[in-house]
Amino acid sequence: MHSDRHHLVLGGDLPVHRLGFGAMRLPADDPAAAHALARRAVELGVTFIDTADSYDLGRNEELLAEALHPYPDGVVVATKAGQCHPGDDWIPLGRPEYLRQQAELSLRRLRVERIDLFQLHRVDPAVALADQIGALRRLQDEGKVRHVGLSEVSVEQIAEAGRITPIVSVQNRYNLDDRRSEDVLAHCERHSIAFLPWLPIAPSVRPGSPVTEVARRLGVTPAQVALAWLLRRSEVVLPIPGTSSLRHLEENAGAAGVELSDEDFQHLDQLGRTAGMSRA
Repeated sequence: MHSDRHHLVLGGDLPVHRLGFGAMRLPADDPAAAHALARRAVELGVTFIDTADSYDLGRNEELLAEALHPYPDGVVVATKAGQCHPGDDWIPLGRPEYLRQQAELSLRRLRVERIDLFQLHRVDPAVALADQIGALRRLQDEGKVRHVGLSEVSVEQIAEAGRITPIVSVQNRYNLDDRRSEDVLAHCERHSIAFLPWLPIAPSVRPGSPVTEVARRLGVTPAQVALAWLLRRSEVVLPIPGTSSLRHLEENAGAAGVELSDEDFQHLDQLGRTAGMSRA
């Protein structure tokens, strides 16, 4: 995977900017606002958008298609299946027939003939991982999915899945405060796998924190500092901050231009490791 400060190439053939957009919080009850957010993200240079079949029961995918289809050249819309969301619960659901059904529905809702990146949203402990990845591999063989990714997985699960089909992305929770996936990030670096941290803006951006002190000195927002730290942390990292606010979207996009000094980066890095150890 080729990567630099601003770009990376997913799977060897999908170049994207390294600051993406998580579409989960698009307001389903306000389509006009949702469309405006998606279009503004692309205007700001976002070329990687993350969604899922379970976000608002598929409505999230429909909103993206309404706003952006036909998709501008270079824009990659990645989606996920393998987790349902009835009411307040998130339940892994990885039966092969269900994954196939959801892929077919995502193709229809996104108005595409092939999903560029299809990610297993969660590993279903009741179904053999080989069966879950095998279903995604069959979709690839049929030309309905280009690349396969995983979410909330261990190094061992990545390796097992990779024996069935190449894994080009891993989406685990990771931010300044939450380093539990440090070993997964290291694995992704070794194997040129994109690492997509969800919830990338850590709780440590609250007022009075060291993050806000760095932000004040640089004349930027704490959220921008948190994202800039992630972008510098590793060239395989592709943060996907989400928001329902145009102002926050524009602020987040500005993080790509924030340059942390070596001293600031190391200071923030150490603070995050200390916070992680205190919770262990």
